[in-house]
Amino acid sequence: MRDRSLWAAPVGNIIEYEGGIWRAVKIQHTQPGKGGAYMQVEMKNLRDGRKNNVRFRSAETVERIRLDTKDFQFLYPEGDMLVFMDKETYDQTSLPRDLLGDAAAFLQDGMDVVMELYDEEAISVQLPDTIEATIVEADAVVKGQTASSSYKPAILDNGVRIMVPPHIASGTRIVVDVYEQTYVRRAD
Repeated sequence: MRDRSLWAAPVGNIIEYEGGIWRAVKIQHTQPGKGGAYMQVEMKNLRDGRKNNVRFRSAETVERIRLDTKDFQFLYPEGDMLVFMDKETYDQTSLPRDLLGDAAAFLQDGMDVVMELYDEEAISVQLPDTIEATIVEADAVVKGQTASSSYKPAILDNGVRIMVPPHIASGTRIVVDVYEQTYVRRAD
C-alpha cells in the first residue's frame, strides 16, 4: 500500500526514494532565517544497507510505503544465511545474515520474529526489543568503583561484548536491549 503525502514522516517511516526502499533513521527539522523550512533526513536503504542524508523541502512530496508484516520463527543459521519459518504456512525462508545487522547475534533457536515484506520480498526482520542472556565473562570489580559511577565490560553467551554494572558477575542471567546492545536489568 502506498500513499503520496507531504513529508512529515517520523523516524521509522519507509519511503520510496530514487528507486530504493529507505527507512528514516534520523530527522532534523530546520527553519532557517532565510528561505523555506526543510528536513534533513538520514535514511538507510533496506535492500543493501547504504545510508544517505537527504534534505527535503517542506513543499516536496515522497512516496511513503507501508510494509506487510508476518510472524516468523528463527530456525537455524546456515553459513551466511539465516533460516526462518512462516508460522502460518510452515514455509522456510533463508535471508542473508547482514540483513539483520548487529541484531543477528541475538537470534535464539525458536525465537519469534516479525518479518517486514514489500511485494512479497523480505525487507527487514524485527527481533524482540530485549532478550535474556548469560554473562560468560566479566571483569572483576575494581575497589572503589560504585554502581552509579561506572560500568565494566562483560561478554555474553552469544559472544557480544556489553557494559554491565560492577555487581554483575559471570554466570548471571541478564536482560539485554537487542538494538542498543546495552544492559537493562538482572533477569528474574
